[in-house]
Amino acid sequence: MEVYRICLAKYAGELVASGNPGRWNLRGQMVIYAAGSRALACLENVVHRSGEGLNNLFRVIRIEIPDPLTIEDLPLVNMPSEWQMPRHYARCQPLGAAWYQRQTAAVLRVPSSIIAHEHNYVLNTRHPDFAQIRIAGWEDFAFDPRIKENLA
Repeated sequence: MEVYRICLAKYAGELVASGNPGRWNLRGQMVIYAAGSRALACLENVVHRSGEGLNNLFRVIRIEIPDPLTIEDLPLVNMPSEWQMPRHYARCQPLGAAWYQRQTAAVLRVPSSIIAHEHNYVLNTRHPDFAQIRIAGWEDFAFDPRIKENLA
C-alpha cells in the first residue's frame, strides 16, 4: 500500500517524527502522519498551515507500507462526538495514544476529519515493524496559487 505525506523538501529524505502532539498522538509519541491520497495530503497541509506557509518548497513523499504489515483500524463508529473539530483533539488523542502504547501494529488507519470516507495513516516509528516501511520515492509539489488566494 502506498500512502502520501507532503512536507518541506528539506525533510523529504527520511521518515522522522517530531514528537509534537497531533490529533492522534500525545507529545513525545514518535509518529508520522500520512494520507491515503495526494489530494488529502494537500488538504491536510492547507488546514494545518497558514496561507503564508504554502509555497513551492514542498515535496510529496510516497511511503510504501508492505502488504503483509498489520494495519490497525480506528473505525468511525468508535469516535467521540464532534471528534473532527480541531478544539476536540483531546478527545482523539487517548485513542491514538492507547494504540501507540499497545504496540500491536506499526500503522493506524484513522478517518479523515476533512473528507468523509477518506483515511489518514499514523505510523509508529518506535514499533519494530516500522523498519519495513520505506520511502518509495518523492515528487516536487507546488500548491496551486488559487488555494492561497481563496484562504485570504
